[in-house]
Amino acid sequence: MSTAGATADPLAALGALPGVADSVESVRKSVDRVYGHRIMRRRSNAITSEAALRGARGSAALAGADWALEEVRRRTDFSGDDEARTVGAALRLTAEAGQLLSIWRQSPLRVLARLHLVAAAGKADQVGRPRQEGEPVDEPLVGLPLPSAPEAHGRLEGLAELIIAGGTAPALVTAAVVHGELLALRPFTSHNGLVARTAERIVLIGSGLDPKSVCPAELGHAELGREAYLEALDGYVSGTPEGMAAWIAHCGSAVELGARESTAVCEALQRGAA
Repeated sequence: MSTAGATADPLAALGALPGVADSVESVRKSVDRVYGHRIMRRRSNAITSEAALRGARGSAALAGADWALEEVRRRTDFSGDDEARTVGAALRLTAEAGQLLSIWRQSPLRVLARLHLVAAAGKADQVGRPRQEGEPVDEPLVGLPLPSAPEAHGRLEGLAELIIAGGTAPALVTAAVVHGELLALRPFTSHNGLVARTAERIVLIGSGLDPKSVCPAELGHAELGREAYLEALDGYVSGTPEGMAAWIAHCGSAVELGARESTAVCEALQRGAA
């Protein structure tokens, strides 16, 4: 994040970029519509569970395992090929996210290590820690230049300091920066995309924007498409105000699509109850 250290609260400064306030307001209205639905008052747990499933499917799709929702719902064994393991990792991460909220604000690096451990499911001694110099990174869908291990460690520490310090930045801005920085750094030897999208989810839940986790941004990112996702990420990595604003807006659109999906689930449940 090239703007880190430019102001006392660099995340809040990003919130002042042109167009970002509009994205923040649009996201808030979309989230409020879901939470205002009468089905949420009676069946919020069902909406949360369905959002988790659809979010995990979306995250796995962006990692190269684009399965139909019903296949994800039906399958019980995810130990087969690479795609099955990717879907299984996404499901485990989604389930784990809600358990780590209390730790995130005090020790985000500990949470990220835990997420990688859960995603990788016990692969060698590289699991659950940032990569070391010379270790390869298995993230074929992100073709950006890979920062050195020392640079990744330093920027990861800087990101953690921003999270711990808190500030006045909107939740969308913080979530987008966490997501973008983890994808740019790819601090682990594998599963960085899955971890980054789960960290975005944790920020959105823990900030109070989406406390019941019913607006799966991962689903929205998948619907917007991998090409648009990577193009917006290029904007983040550029560090320019325009690029950063475009990435934040992209993440906002993803949250809105997740909210729209859960609103549709609410409507379907309402019709079924009528």
